[in-house]
Amino acid sequence: MSKPYDFLVIGGGSAGFNAARVAASLGKRVAIVDGAKTIAGLCILNGCMPSKTLLYSTEVLHLAQKGKTFGLRIPSAAADMKAVHARKKKIIGEFAAYRAQALESGNYDVYHSYARFTSPRTVELDDGRTLTAEKFLIATGSKVSVPDIAGLASTPFWTSDHVLDLDSIPESVIVLGGGIVACELAQFLSRIGSKVTLIQRSKHILKEHSPAASEVVQQAFRDEGIDLHTDTRIEKISGDANRVSVTFTHGGKRIVRRARYLFNALGRDPNSSSLNVAAAGVKLSPGGRVLVNRWQQSSAKHIYAGGDICGPHDIVHLAVAQGELAARHAFGVKNIKPINYDLLLTVVFTEPQLATIGLQERQLTESGHAFLTATYPFNDHGKSILMDANYGHVKVIAEPKKGRILGAEIVGPQAGELIHIFSGPLAMGATVFDLLRAPWYHPTLAEILTYPLEEIADQIK
Repeated sequence: MSKPYDFLVIGGGSAGFNAARVAASLGKRVAIVDGAKTIAGLCILNGCMPSKTLLYSTEVLHLAQKGKTFGLRIPSAAADMKAVHARKKKIIGEFAAYRAQALESGNYDVYHSYARFTSPRTVELDDGRTLTAEKFLIATGSKVSVPDIAGLASTPFWTSDHVLDLDSIPESVIVLGGGIVACELAQFLSRIGSKVTLIQRSKHILKEHSPAASEVVQQAFRDEGIDLHTDTRIEKISGDANRVSVTFTHGGKRIVRRARYLFNALGRDPNSSSLNVAAAGVKLSPGGRVLVNRWQQSSAKHIYAGGDICGPHDIVHLAVAQGELAARHAFGVKNIKPINYDLLLTVVFTEPQLATIGLQERQLTESGHAFLTATYPFNDHGKSILMDANYGHVKVIAEPKKGRILGAEIVGPQAGELIHIFSGPLAMGATVFDLLRAPWYHPTLAEILTYPLEEIADQIK
């Protein structure tokens, strides 16, 4: 058995790598254990970066296909999936190589293996070796969920990994689910030329967002030809390697849809089942997440967790923050603060994009907090009109006495970029009056935000 490490990280993704980086910077002896063929994490390999690379390609394609709208002669535009795939592989390969270089820098010992706890301070690797440490971080991420739906487990299905690795255009695909992954990749598939059916159990897709925002994206999907069904109950799934069938009900009516492929996008589960955390005294939620306090400590206080394995939101920048916080707290760094989830920032990279920051109306209503809101549509704004980007709206949420900004919602063109206008002001406790003192250039998409800001200011006056 080797000399104990100060900090042992299980999982080399966003939370794990950044926790290890911080611990090493504090002069600690650090090890990273990860059995993946390439250690880089979900975001780089099979999540954020490959999906956004592909989505941007289809955004350009969609604009080219709308050339006539802008007075342009573009005879035809189509996806060359072998070229799209090659470009994605090149970009992701560069990101992964950069992470590999950082891992092999000598600041950490890297073990290419999987680990399981055998005691509170010992893990066993696949090859039988054991490692000990004073402090641990569990950052093993998540895996595709396979819900208990009749026929799903026995029917061949794709996961997001398969969709992100396509080098050809599938004839037809049924997408199960209405979350971020389902919606982003359903639109991607539709835009490259697949016939797409999307089946969502809830009344709206993107159910964590407001119904008004979700309905904007739903309308855009239907306008683009996606066969979208919400408020459904799946009765049966069947099929083989050549054809799949999904039977579901909607409004008391029985509906059957068939396609060449089935894409299971019904969510992800925390990847905790193989860790034997009970041997370390780590408690899990009924869904398998590691339960943590505000410092990312589990029920075993020397064992921390970060990222998808603990949540509460499976978002990369939060995983990074959680990993860094865990490492600093583990080694007594002074004047640190827990993560403020009232500043939660989310972006959905559909087109139109959907982005939110801070507290939203549903949360404020449920907690009994008074608030003001004001909304303005993109179809009445100069820059978005000339871009032919008319879906959606901007919304600002503020407290009613002094106008302190509580949150914002944007669904429309470049929402993921525009929402960051609120990041600094929200963190600093700024008011609508503070933002209105700033200059806003015309004509820009950003200046649309002055309209709801002014409306709230007028209500307070």
